[in-house]
Amino acid sequence: MARVQGDVAGRQGPGAFQTFEDQRNRRPEPVATARFLARTQPRQEYARGDIIVEAPTDPSGWRGTESGPAVPVDDRPPAESVSGNRLLTIILFFAGLGTSVALWVFNTQPGAINDTATLLTAVGRVTGLIGGYLLFVQLLMMSRVSWLEEWVGARDLLRWHRWLGTSLVVAVLAHIVFIVFGYAKAAQADVVKQGIDIITTLPDMISATVATVLLVVISLLSIRAARTKLPYELWHLTHLAAYLVLLLGYGHQVATGADLSGQYAKIFWPGLGALVIAALIWGRLVEPVWLNVRHRFAVAEVVPEGANTFSIYIDGNNLDRLPAQAGQFMRWRFLTRNGWWQSHPFSLSAAPNSDWLRLTVTVAGGHTARLGDLEPGTPVWAEGPFGTFTAQHRTRRRALLIAGGSGIAPIRALLEDMPPDTIVIYRASRPDELVFREELEDLAERRDAWVRYIVGSRSDAGPRRLFTPEGMLGLVPDVNRRDVYLCGPPGLVSAAVSTLRELDVPDSQMHLDPFEF
Repeated sequence: MARVQGDVAGRQGPGAFQTFEDQRNRRPEPVATARFLARTQPRQEYARGDIIVEAPTDPSGWRGTESGPAVPVDDRPPAESVSGNRLLTIILFFAGLGTSVALWVFNTQPGAINDTATLLTAVGRVTGLIGGYLLFVQLLMMSRVSWLEEWVGARDLLRWHRWLGTSLVVAVLAHIVFIVFGYAKAAQADVVKQGIDIITTLPDMISATVATVLLVVISLLSIRAARTKLPYELWHLTHLAAYLVLLLGYGHQVATGADLSGQYAKIFWPGLGALVIAALIWGRLVEPVWLNVRHRFAVAEVVPEGANTFSIYIDGNNLDRLPAQAGQFMRWRFLTRNGWWQSHPFSLSAAPNSDWLRLTVTVAGGHTARLGDLEPGTPVWAEGPFGTFTAQHRTRRRALLIAGGSGIAPIRALLEDMPPDTIVIYRASRPDELVFREELEDLAERRDAWVRYIVGSRSDAGPRRLFTPEGMLGLVPDVNRRDVYLCGPPGLVSAAVSTLRELDVPDSQMHLDPFEF
């Protein structure tokens, strides 16, 4: 069992324990100096699992850590890279976008744009086509088909989804503005009156207006400041309204979109729609039904783990055939009287095995609190597994795992699949919030790994130092030659990513668990 350090003061010399007053008064060393010291000082003896604190007189800047092994030869593991897949996906995306605009170009007669009114109307039509195309792509990314996530990666899908969501709203609003102004200019009419006439006289414009309002509401609720304050259920429900946007908006495009009537447009747009609908049916219906009929998940036991944290053990049939890996998450729906309608994502907190699955929950609201009272035998409906937060996506021989709070769940599972000399950094506010401590240290012993606990408030010296270049190098001197897996609160992940980039860790070596969109 690990020991708590930092409670003794007054020892002198390298590696001595430090008082918290000394910690507060210490000025950080330059990054270059820290790098040199970390790579040249002799190794120290330390336990595999220590709660560590900043130590100004120690060459590494920490007490209880070694200065680090020599930098290893940079041999890449036999992991499958998805960089080529991402490039091909980007090419396909822009090829489709170019096709949607090219169809309008080829279907437009020479001389059709000859004044301001026709120019405004043309821009409105092009932005409408772009908006329609982006909506199809957004829904394809929301389909949850397993092949798409495996092909691209969950992190890139999340980033593209957010970027395209903003672009979609801009394109749709631009379409409305340019069309209304173009029609008003051509008719020499008031803009507001022309807008009302368009809505009330053209076919399917009421449904298009409703679709636009829904799209804007979804976009506003997706802003980080709003998203963090919303209950998860409401956030999820608003995103499901995107399907309604497709139904209402596509009717408008078919009824009034002259650019969909060309010889090739009659093939391109229905084909794109069929692809998206097929993906939605497969990812949202066929795969989940097959998964649950095959495995018949049920609650086996609920076990307390620590402060406001408990684990739910899941039983089922043929668990050895479940296509899940350590580090992935699934969406779980517990079929109780009060909770059957809520589906939440939880990571597996242990590598899958043939006997049980485990997910670990930290109480964050009424729903998660009620999960602690689940009875054995409660049926469970699951979807997934999702995520590329797995050991199979490593690009280096060594790894660094960084967890904060409930983010320890997938990190704990990942440690089972990681190579020797893996380092785990576990950030918590108090010692009693450290979950799976005995399991982590047992795994570290068996897998020749190391666990470093950074405990304290954000204002304490150790936590403040952790996400600085000097502090990170003191703990992991060869950090830029490791894959780094990050899971925890957004603030922790953002601070860690910023520090890692300062230390020249490429994005390809950083793996984030974004959960879902």
